[in-house]
Amino acid sequence: MKVKPMVHVVIAGAGIVGVSSAIWLQRAGHEVTLVDRMDGALRTSYGNAGVLAAGAILPVPVPGLAQKLPKMVFSRDEPLFLQWRYLPRLLPFLAKYLSFARADHVAHCARSLSYLLADSHAQHQSLAEGTGAERFISDEDFCFGYATAASYRADESGRALRRAHGYEIEELDGADYAVRDPLYSGQFAKVVCYKNSGRISDPGAYLAALLAHFQAEGGTMLAAKIEDIELQHGAYKALITDQGRVTGDHIVLAMGAWSGKMAKKLGIKRLALESERGYHIELHNPSAMPKAPMMVAAGKFVVTPMEGRIRCAGVVEFASTEAAAQDGPVQFIKRQIATLFPDLTYDHMSDWMGRRPATTDSLPLIGPARAIANGHMAFGHQHIGLTAGPKTGRLIADMVSNQPSNTDLSAFDPARYQASS
Repeated sequence: MKVKPMVHVVIAGAGIVGVSSAIWLQRAGHEVTLVDRMDGALRTSYGNAGVLAAGAILPVPVPGLAQKLPKMVFSRDEPLFLQWRYLPRLLPFLAKYLSFARADHVAHCARSLSYLLADSHAQHQSLAEGTGAERFISDEDFCFGYATAASYRADESGRALRRAHGYEIEELDGADYAVRDPLYSGQFAKVVCYKNSGRISDPGAYLAALLAHFQAEGGTMLAAKIEDIELQHGAYKALITDQGRVTGDHIVLAMGAWSGKMAKKLGIKRLALESERGYHIELHNPSAMPKAPMMVAAGKFVVTPMEGRIRCAGVVEFASTEAAAQDGPVQFIKRQIATLFPDLTYDHMSDWMGRRPATTDSLPLIGPARAIANGHMAFGHQHIGLTAGPKTGRLIADMVSNQPSNTDLSAFDPARYQASS
């Protein structure tokens, strides 16, 4: 078998997608340089809910969403927030985003994302093997708690679609689940548990362990702000950063919500990428710990046991990537926590905000930057970045290494946003 020559791959972005790509490329024999601001407050992979949501195959825009939006935007008790001064810029994106709230597109997303997500627990185990990050991975169910029977019934179409794609589901009365986890006693009428999911007990520490392994194996990490991409004769030449030029043979763009400007340099002119911001609150040293991650359906936020703390993460807020965190989403989560855990005590509370990269069709871009011969893209994962990161990295490594694939990845092809020549 002919061995492919090693190339020097520069990866823009060191979140879970970028780090996963770096490790798999390194294992394939390539020289790899990661470039990222390395600002913990900005890294979405640091602050996510920590759930390996293998069943997260449905997009946010579903039929009927447009009719519900006015109530959601103007109610303080709904998990959707909007910074109004940002609305003029957001409107073209929202119009296209909501145009995909169709049954046929929901089915298309479910088929495509099932391939990307179904084996996420195994993909994380494979990525983390031998890195020291294994200890953060566990295999708990991902549960959905419904306060009323009506809210449980309203979600049946989503459960049916997941069952159709092979997901194993356990359904319990709320009282029966409370025997399993007394922390939720009296809170839910029904609880639905998705099997074969998983959890990362500390996403920030997990990512740090993977990054440390990458560096120990000879990978290069450069803390720098990426300002531009230099092209020469229609090919990638260098990243322009505040620390100088970073040259290489190949570029992988994995900058999450900050990818849009650079993607346009690589020929993706029709991409509308927005910052769909999420928040979390952590309860440090709590008097009780939940047994498994729980999506609280009423508030659309996830409660996850972490190491020494409980993380409550969720909310959708559309605003600029550079806008400061707002108090409204934080107060919303605090009210939800007070209702859900009236007797829970803890030492103190902390909060955080991050930016999810949202595409109009709710599918990530994973594939070649066809306008140049030496570039690939790996961003736009919205709510599934942690879950899909390791498999995305493996796919990117195979593509860069010219390894053939029998899988149809056209749903993720960046070419769907390519400008016509």
